[in-house]
Amino acid sequence: MASTSLQAATGNGNGNAAILSKVNKSFGLGDTRVHVLKDVDLEVKCGELLLLVGPSGCGKTTLLSVLAGILDIDDGEIDVFGIRVDNLRQAKKTDFRRDYIGFIFQQFNLVPTLTAAENVAIPLLIAKRPYQESLKQARRYLELVGLGDRSEFLPTQLSGGQQQRVAIARALVAEPRLIICDEPTASLDGETGKHIMEMFRSIALSENRALVVVTHDNRIFSYGDRIAEMLDGRILSVHTN
Repeated sequence: MASTSLQAATGNGNGNAAILSKVNKSFGLGDTRVHVLKDVDLEVKCGELLLLVGPSGCGKTTLLSVLAGILDIDDGEIDVFGIRVDNLRQAKKTDFRRDYIGFIFQQFNLVPTLTAAENVAIPLLIAKRPYQESLKQARRYLELVGLGDRSEFLPTQLSGGQQQRVAIARALVAEPRLIICDEPTASLDGETGKHIMEMFRSIALSENRALVVVTHDNRIFSYGDRIAEMLDGRILSVHTN
């Protein structure tokens, strides 16, 4: 059994960043119970960008949430860099997400009273990094996503696409080993989406990191190393791009 110690986690020794085995997740009780994930088996390899595709409602976002330890599973196993996420208590799951996961939410989830730089710095501040050092790192990542001149803007002063790029910078700023993205290019024009995906590709090219991207955007399919297709809560196929 893989270690549940966050301090001991160095990987699972087989070139995989994550392994999901017979994962099931449902919502509701009795007659209203809905099975969203059904015996999901999936491997995410180190050094790859894995695209997760399928129709709306097939379970893609739920799969991301259980992979990140945001949602508990009914049964099965989830191993991320040698950590059995399904065995962790809630407090340890919080530590796990802080130390290993960068999550790009579809709804951005920016704090409206904080500037772009302060929003991006949140993961570093949670990890108790010095404030000024955190802001400096945040501004560097805003530069990378093309928003260096918007670091002191509030979210309400930014367009939807700019807010999305702030959310992307926030997910990357702590340099997490597993980056999980829910429709990262949905609010972006074609050229900006291309820039973001090229940046993701450069980040993924590391033996100690991986990216999982849920998308309906066929403009970015070519950036994936592999594509996993979902339907009705199951993985139908995984193929090399």
